[in-house]
Amino acid sequence: MNTKPILVVGAGFAGACYARTLAEAGYAVTVIDSRSHIGGNAYDEIDHNGNRVHRYGPHLFHTSNEQVVDWVKRFGEWTPYEHRVDAQLADGRLVPLPVNRTTINTVFGAALSNDSEVEAFLRRLAVPCESPRNAAEHLYSKIGIELTDLFFRPYTKKMWLMDLEEVDISVVSRVSIRHDTEDRYFPNDKFQIMPKHGYTAIFSNIFDHPNITVRLSENFNKAMHEDYLHCFNSMPIDAYFDNVLGELPYRSIKFHHRTQESAADWKCSVINFTDARAFTRETAWYLLPHHRQPDGTGYSHTLEEPCDYRDNGLERYYPVKTADMRYQKIYKKYAELADELPYITFIGRCGTYQYLDMHQVINQSLMGAEKWLQRR
Repeated sequence: MNTKPILVVGAGFAGACYARTLAEAGYAVTVIDSRSHIGGNAYDEIDHNGNRVHRYGPHLFHTSNEQVVDWVKRFGEWTPYEHRVDAQLADGRLVPLPVNRTTINTVFGAALSNDSEVEAFLRRLAVPCESPRNAAEHLYSKIGIELTDLFFRPYTKKMWLMDLEEVDISVVSRVSIRHDTEDRYFPNDKFQIMPKHGYTAIFSNIFDHPNITVRLSENFNKAMHEDYLHCFNSMPIDAYFDNVLGELPYRSIKFHHRTQESAADWKCSVINFTDARAFTRETAWYLLPHHRQPDGTGYSHTLEEPCDYRDNGLERYYPVKTADMRYQKIYKKYAELADELPYITFIGRCGTYQYLDMHQVINQSLMGAEKWLQRR
C-alpha cells in the first residue's frame, strides 16, 4: 500500500476507471463527487412507476473494443440490446434514423430497391464540395439540401443554438447515412449491450474495493492537493482555472417526465423530433430491456429540451464544437496550463472538453491510468 492517497474528482465512468485501476495497483483512492449519487451521467434509478429511468438521458452501451467490454463485464451482468431510433416527420409518420433506404423511400415516395440505386439517388441530390468547411457543406455534399434541412438543420439549431454553417463537421459526421435498410443506430459496433440491473449497480461494484473511499455531495477545492499524491479530476477544466482564459460553453438538457397508463405502440424506445419544436427526443423507458419492473404500475416517458448549461444549474452535457474551432482553441490553452501542473490530470468529458461515448471514456481512462502507473 502506498502511503499517500490518490484523489479522484468525479464518480462517473472516468473517475471509476481510474479509481479501480489505481486501487488494484495498491493505492488508496478517495473519490469525491458534488452530486449525491455515484455513476455520473450514467446514473439510473427505479422511479415511482416501477420503470428504470436514466436521470440524465438514455445511455446505450456500444463498442467494438473487446477489452472495454471485458472490463465492464467484471462488474455485473449485461444483456444484448440493439438500439433503434425513429424520427417523426411533420405529418406524423415515423422513419428510421439514421437515414437509410427506407427513410429515403418514405420521404421522396420512391421505390429504390438496392444500395446502388440509393447511392445514385443521393449523388443526384448532393451539392459537391471538395473541402467542406462546416457541417452544412459536409451534409450537402453527402445527401443534398432537402434531406439536410429535414433531418439536420432544425435539430441542430435547437440542440446547439447554431446554424449548420457554424457547427464543426465532427458533430454531424457521427451520424451515418446508409444505402441499405439497416436500421440499428450503432450498426458498426460489435458489442451492443445494457447492464441487466442498471448502471448504478455496475458503479457500486466498481467502487467496491477496500482501497476505495467514496464521498458524495462534496465539492473539490484546490487545498485538497496538499493531502494527495495526485489528483485525477473530471471537473470542467476552465472552472478549475477560474475561467482565466474564458468560459468553455456547454449545451445542457432539461428533462420533462410524464406517465402513461398504457404502453405506447412504438417500435423503438426513442423517437427523435427533427423539426423546430422545442424537444429533441422522447424515451419510453419500459421499452428498454429489464427496465420495467415486475411490480410496475405506470409507463414512464421523458422528453428532452436542450438549453444552455447556465440555464440548467450548470449541468454540462455537450461541449460546443464550432467550425472555426474557437472554443477548441481556448481549451488547448487550458490544457497547456494543466501540463505545467505535475500533481493533476484532467479526465473525462469536462476535463478534456470532448464529446465522448461511454466506451471511449472507459478506454481513455483505463489507458490513462496504466500510463500513469508505468511512469511511477
